[in-house]
Amino acid sequence: MQALLKTSLLVHTIAVISNNPAAAGLAYARSRGIPTHVVNHRDFSSRKAFDLALAEQIDRYQPDLVALAGFMRILSDQFVHHYHGRLINIHPSLLPAFPGLDTHERALREGIRIHGCTVHFVTPQLDHGPVIIQAAVPVLHRDTVQTLAERVLRQEHMIYPQAVRWFLQDRLQLINGRVIVRTIECESQEVLFSPYIEQ
Repeated sequence: MQALLKTSLLVHTIAVISNNPAAAGLAYARSRGIPTHVVNHRDFSSRKAFDLALAEQIDRYQPDLVALAGFMRILSDQFVHHYHGRLINIHPSLLPAFPGLDTHERALREGIRIHGCTVHFVTPQLDHGPVIIQAAVPVLHRDTVQTLAERVLRQEHMIYPQAVRWFLQDRLQLINGRVIVRTIECESQEVLFSPYIEQ
């Protein structure tokens, strides 16, 4: 979240909403004068009730884009469908490999040579939405979970703002479950992270 807020993105309005009142990101956002809200999932008797309250808070801003960052709760199908095409997330693996938790530990255990991260549109199937952008890192023979996670995190801080920037530039197209990134003049090399680029 901090990487997104530190990036010079051309937005009219931004807000940070958390389900955790102790989340460090809330204090960081407030320090930058960004409105914050808490919808504590512990205050609700069901996931459906929480998701409805969360959507109500989000919709007060009439957002073009909802970017999840460190949000560790599974969202209901109704919530995901409500934000279809404007709800994105980042995951610390090269999806579809290693969906879910403990991705770095699993990558080391499987002995893979390439690991990374993925920004994707959120769908009801956990960690399987259309890929917007990916970045790969080598897995070194002396890596620990911590060193591998740090290497992947550096890439996360680059590709998540890039994905948001493309969205805001109206360059992302969802076609048959795949993401096409439309090119523009003077395109920089950073688009090479993208899996599908329409020429």
